[in-house]
This record gives sequence, structure tokens and C-alpha cells, in this order.
Amino acid sequence: MSSAGLFVGYLSHLRNLNLGFERNNLLLVTLDFAQSGYNAARFSRLSQELVMRLDAIPGVSSATFSDMSPMEGPGASSCVFAEDHPEKRTQASINYVAPAYFETYGTPFLAGRDFSTRDQTGSPVAIINETTARDCFGNENPIGRHITLSHITLTKGERTYEVVGLVRDAKYNDLQQAAPPTIYPDLLQQGFLGSQLAIRTRIDPGGVASAVRQTEAAVLKTVPIVQIMTMNEQIDSSIVPQRLIAMLSTGFGALGALLAAIGLYGLLAYTVARRTHEIGVRVALGAAGTDVIRIVLRDAVSMVCAGLAIGAPLALWGNRVAASLISDLPVAGPFPIVLATAIMIAVGLIAAYLPARRAMRVDPLVALRYE
Repeated sequence: MSSAGLFVGYLSHLRNLNLGFERNNLLLVTLDFAQSGYNAARFSRLSQELVMRLDAIPGVSSATFSDMSPMEGPGASSCVFAEDHPEKRTQASINYVAPAYFETYGTPFLAGRDFSTRDQTGSPVAIINETTARDCFGNENPIGRHITLSHITLTKGERTYEVVGLVRDAKYNDLQQAAPPTIYPDLLQQGFLGSQLAIRTRIDPGGVASAVRQTEAAVLKTVPIVQIMTMNEQIDSSIVPQRLIAMLSTGFGALGALLAAIGLYGLLAYTVARRTHEIGVRVALGAAGTDVIRIVLRDAVSMVCAGLAIGAPLALWGNRVAASLISDLPVAGPFPIVLATAIMIAVGLIAAYLPARRAMRVDPLVALRYE
């Protein structure tokens, strides 16, 4: 039971992490451009038209395209360094995004600006997160500076970007790891076809899914929708092992509590039956019903305490074993064991209640003649 509390608490911790973006009211649409026949210029024009039409849907706040969503899975990466600090090289994740990406995902700007349509005809620009700025520029202001991405692909080699914006760190691919250095080049400027469409809503995202499908089919006629899901669903799918472990440990913990309750009830019922004559004598000598209940509950509490004296050290050991199997699993806090102890005491008292009531109602004359 303490392990169940540990795993459930850890799962709750993962679900309430500060991700660097707003997970609620966010609808994600995956598109397939493989057989669409679209080129970059046509996609640029139609994507802007689609975003405008999506923004007009009641309940939609904003929409944007990107190469991938934050928790979609492993994406592109590259070695990056500042133009005037080539010795400070770091490995960074790359996500090509369109204008309004950070507005849609709810990632705040710390400095600089978002992309605009004017950037499409200018020199390459990019937005970076806090970790990239710290790794490449230290405490210096990165806005207006240049960074170089090396080995982007086998054909493109190195490319230099002007940093036009600085955004807060956001989780990328793995909830359990710190936000990595991340660079966001302009999707439309680089001529990429964004396969991820994100829609920020003011209402439940499911309420606009049908309208989004219809609008997408009307604008991108040859581009099928592969999948529609909310950001919360995508996050939940990224922590399936943790959810499964929490569910299984909770089930086994509940089963253990049930078995303990059945065992205590059976043992106490048998004990009360064996002590029927004694209880009759006590009642005949003036013992009240509460005294009889106290006798039975005292036996129950003694059994539970004996079990806890054995189980608590084993629970502590079990939590340490669990921590060795799952990284970042907190074991220092006593709360899971304290909670499990309280539950088992409650289970013991509930299991003792029926035998205690039965003992309280024993007729002294019947009890004195018992065996």
C-alpha cells in the first residue's frame, strides 16, 4: 500500500509539472503531406489561409503549425554555437514553428519578438529557449546575436540564424527530464511543411474538433488528417509506463488491504466465539457494551500493530527497491508509509466492528451456558 501511494503520488507529480506551456484546452492535429503534392510556397499560402479560418471558429483563440508538438517524441537535433563563441558548443533540439506558435502553446516570451510574415523574405531567424541562451551566451542578451547550427542534414551542413526571440524553457519529449536546449527556426521561412497543427480553444477542445476537420478538408483538400488528440491525451500517452505501474500497485495495494480485512474479520470472529463464555461472565458482573467493544478492538489493534511493526520496515525497503527501478522516484518523504499505516489501522478497526457488535449483544444467560 505504501508503494501504491508512492507511485500514485509520483504520477500526480508528473501530471502537475510546470511544462513551460499550457496543456489544457489545446487540440493537436497531425497531418500527412506525403501524397499531397504541395510545395513550400503553396503550403505557406494555404497554411495562412487555414489559420485565419480556424481563428474564426467560435471557441478558438489561436492556431499555428509546427514540425512537431512538444511531447510527440524524439525530433531533430543539432550542434549549436554562438557566432562569437564557437568554443561554447551544445547539442540542441530543433523544432520548426510558424508564427503564433508560442501564443498558441502558452509559452511566454522573455525578450524579443515572434516571427512575422516579413521574415519570410529576410535573413534566417530563430527563437531560442533559456537553456540555449545560457549555454551559448551566458548572461549576455541573445537578442540580435547569431547562432550556427551544424550538421542539420547531410545536404544543408551549417546554417546561421539571427536570434529574434527568447522564450521560457519547455519540456520536450520527456516529462522526467529537464528542458533541453531548444531552437525554433521559422517554419515558413525555411520552406518546411508543418505536419502538426495546434489549436488553442476557449472551450473544451472536443467541441471544435468537427469544425476543425471540416475547415482543414476545405483548405488543404489533398492532405488527410492522421490523428486528432488533446495535449493532455498526448502527455498521458507519454507516461503510459508510470500510469500502468501506478494502476497495478494500487490494485495490489487494494487487494492486500482486502485480504487483511478478511483475515482480521475471520480471526476476530473466531476469537469472539471462543470467548463467548468469558464475555457472558463479564456482562453478568456488570460490564457495559462499550467495555465489551473495547476488549475486541484492543485485540484488533494489537494484531494490526504487530503487523505494522513487521510491515513498516519492509515497506521502507520496498520503496527503496522501487526507487532503484524508476529514476526520479522520491523515497525520502514518510507520507506514503504513514498513509498506508493509517489505512491499515482503519481497515483493522472496520474488520473488528462486526465481531465487536456481535459480542456486545451477547445474552449473559446464553453466554454462561455456552459450552
